[in-house]
Amino acid sequence: MREEIKLIGQWLKLQGVFVSEIGALFLGWVGDLKQVLSKLMYKQRGRFSQTFVSVSMAVLAFGTIGFSGELEAIINRSDSKENAGSGYLLATDGVGGAETLISDLQKGEVTEYRVVEGDTVGAIALKFGVTVDTIIWENNLKSVDAIKPRQILRILPIIGVRHKVKRGETVYSVAKYYSVDAQNIVDYPFNSFSNDETFAINAGQELMIPDAIKPKEVVIDASRYLARSVAPIPGVVGEGNFMWPTSGRITQRFYWYHQATDIASRDGPNILAAQSGTVVTAGWNGGGYGNYVIIDHGNGYQTLYGHMLNNSIAVTLGQKVNQGQKIGVMGSTGRSTGPHLHFEIKTTKGKLDPLSILK
Repeated sequence: MREEIKLIGQWLKLQGVFVSEIGALFLGWVGDLKQVLSKLMYKQRGRFSQTFVSVSMAVLAFGTIGFSGELEAIINRSDSKENAGSGYLLATDGVGGAETLISDLQKGEVTEYRVVEGDTVGAIALKFGVTVDTIIWENNLKSVDAIKPRQILRILPIIGVRHKVKRGETVYSVAKYYSVDAQNIVDYPFNSFSNDETFAINAGQELMIPDAIKPKEVVIDASRYLARSVAPIPGVVGEGNFMWPTSGRITQRFYWYHQATDIASRDGPNILAAQSGTVVTAGWNGGGYGNYVIIDHGNGYQTLYGHMLNNSIAVTLGQKVNQGQKIGVMGSTGRSTGPHLHFEIKTTKGKLDPLSILK
């Protein structure tokens, strides 16, 4: 073993000598070249100085052109590393945590689409995941047949309308004008407010209004805008099924930016455990949920209940709860415009649309 270590040491020493000699040879060559050029420049008293400058500038220009693409790629890679994950908002509080994810795949911009031969408004709507009405209203089309090849259409990133704020308007007046709940406007992640607590808006800014119905317009796809009402809370049902966690009116459905169902009621009803399980999170969340509870059901599912009334949480961390047991009262805490329950169903593979289960 000692012999091997000794041989390795001798090899490393030889490598060091080799590198130092190569370095000295290179530096000596550079020094000789510098000395020759200096003598030449001095002897000719500046005769070649202009030529030297011109050649240097030419080499610099060639290098800039030749390596600009690679430099840009390096900058882009650097930016992408710095911004990695910036499209996601993650709020964690207590055991189990809670996540509000904003997709990096959809940026909220209006897309321009060039109509091709054979296109229909219905096919384009299906392609972009919006409604026929959304396309007609945004582009001021007189009918579904009022498109032609090579025409440019503006496609909104959501089902609804784009609204330019007028002087004196508020989130609430805009929501009322378009027959939606103000929470729909607030929840859309790319809508901005001059005051995030009062949701103040400024004249001239644009808002996306999810699920909006444009007044005085004929609605073609009416079924996409109908709000559903929740039946009165039933009694405890068999394990394995999810029950309605509260009563009220569904004011917002499941979207990529709002992966939950909102159920609103001015009566402030109780909130019940949709299924039996263990309370893994209970308390305040600064990321927007307000007072909230997360229940782990021990079968790969978790449910989240947000915006509860202050001092109304009726369960504690680690407590076992039965299906239908009261866990709190509907409120408007956190990022909320009015009393409602923000209800999520989570799995290891992501969040599910509660309306696909609560039927």
